Amino acid sequence: MAARQWLPALTWIRGYDRRSLSEDLLAAVIVSIMLIPQSLAYALLAGLPPEMGLYASILPLLVYTLFGSSRVLSVGPVAVMSLMTAAALGSLGLSAEDYLVAAMTLAFMVGALLFLLGLFKLGFVANFMSHPVVTGFITASAILIAFTQVPNLLGISAHGHTLPEMLPSLLETVTDTNLPTAVMAALTLLWLFWSRKGLAPLLVKTGLSASAASMAARVSPVVAVVLTTLAAWGLDLGAQGVATVGDVPTGLPVFGLPSFSPALWQSLAGSAVLIATIGFVESVSVAQGLAARRRERIDPDQELIGLGAANMATSFFGGFPVAGGFSRSVVNFDAGAATPAAGFFAALLIAVATLLFVPLLAHLPKATLAATIVAAVWSLIDFSILPRAWRFSRADFQAVTVTIVLTLLAGVEIGVASGILVSLVVHLYKTSRPHVAVVGEVPGTEHFRNVARHQVQTHENILSLRIDESLYFANTRYLEDMLYAMVAERPRLQHVVLMCTAVNEVDMSALDSVIEINERLQELGIKLHLSEVKGPVMDALQRSDFLQKLSGQVFLTQHQAVEALKP
Repeated sequence: MAARQWLPALTWIRGYDRRSLSEDLLAAVIVSIMLIPQSLAYALLAGLPPEMGLYASILPLLVYTLFGSSRVLSVGPVAVMSLMTAAALGSLGLSAEDYLVAAMTLAFMVGALLFLLGLFKLGFVANFMSHPVVTGFITASAILIAFTQVPNLLGISAHGHTLPEMLPSLLETVTDTNLPTAVMAALTLLWLFWSRKGLAPLLVKTGLSASAASMAARVSPVVAVVLTTLAAWGLDLGAQGVATVGDVPTGLPVFGLPSFSPALWQSLAGSAVLIATIGFVESVSVAQGLAARRRERIDPDQELIGLGAANMATSFFGGFPVAGGFSRSVVNFDAGAATPAAGFFAALLIAVATLLFVPLLAHLPKATLAATIVAAVWSLIDFSILPRAWRFSRADFQAVTVTIVLTLLAGVEIGVASGILVSLVVHLYKTSRPHVAVVGEVPGTEHFRNVARHQVQTHENILSLRIDESLYFANTRYLEDMLYAMVAERPRLQHVVLMCTAVNEVDMSALDSVIEINERLQELGIKLHLSEVKGPVMDALQRSDFLQKLSGQVFLTQHQAVEALKP
């Protein structure tokens, strides 16, 4: 593989100029301001020390700059993957030190899996995650994330990663709510939700440009962090029971090895597969959407390599699984990032902040970080998928419902695995019962349409069937049963024509089935014909002896078949 394919950075860096530099620096400043409190919050969500959120925001950005194909995707900790990390590690009963090593190991496993999938160009595997299932999973995960933050919002203790685990624990301890914590959390939430829609118009009225006002509204969590930190410090809220982040170690992450224990790898294997799948799907969805707005394109297989390298890099420097984040990628896009170098500069700024400004976060209330998480995931909740799926496809509705219910009740891993399974089962069920239409000729034309939907002309000696699905082992028995039932109802039938317009593939089981149909019809004195067979399907038929055994003919068009066979 050429170096430029391995390193997309070699493509854009050749034309890098002063204008791109200024645009990337501005975007980096804005994204890093937003990313610092967000990274701290997502580390706590994953059950890790807050500084690990910063560590997981430095190396991934640097590495993705080299290997990623998107110009604006911002890689780092994200809410859903942080929750999945907590769910994967929380059930292992690890000590605090082993928990950190397990998080690094999980990041390495996720990265290695993504990198290998990209290396062998297997990005298509993410297509098995249907959009309704992904939407349902993210909705349920956002609800779980919000519930996991209730203890920090109220200053109480609770545990669990599913609603049946969390609700009893919350009900038992809600009477212990710390009033200063709850008040601070409520005010922070009000500010964060109001600033999304109310701050930008207010700033525009003061004379600020619409774009600048919108950008200021997006980084409003930083205002909440600064004000609540000052309040906690000035009013000594820690003495009143308000939990704070505490002392955060300064300095850059140091090199450390993830665990290569077979037992730990076996315990984390399933989680790594699901986290890698969700992370890739979420990242590619964001990257493709933003690239389309600039009439650019991304390479999904290269994204696998970029995300894989980013996760493996952070696994050696105190990080945990990362992906492309929606909110900060949108901010990066809106801030005018010209190239992936914006991520590189953002990583440098975060590294400087880790070295110099982290001690200032000691008085940052955990309630503020919890409110930041709740506000961030609130927009991910989308129950509109349920009525839309119900109206459009009951099968998709079932998949979405199963995903949401099981994610809430049984956990994120079971939820997403069940959603994928239901999607595959539904797909197999639908393709195992292909739509087969009896067609006739529209008078005055050479077009053939379903007799149940159109006024068409048919002939009693000809049965024309349009098969609207490729033929494979799971649906041939259904086709046989349907065909024999139709033949039994037509005593004057002489010809059966299979119109293969929508048949893209025929596997060996289907071929054997069609051969059997041909023989049984021949015993009844009925000839089997094919029409409108696609080139690849015809190539496959010619490699067998089917055409020599066929009792009828292969016609180029259905019209030619009817003209040749009609009385």
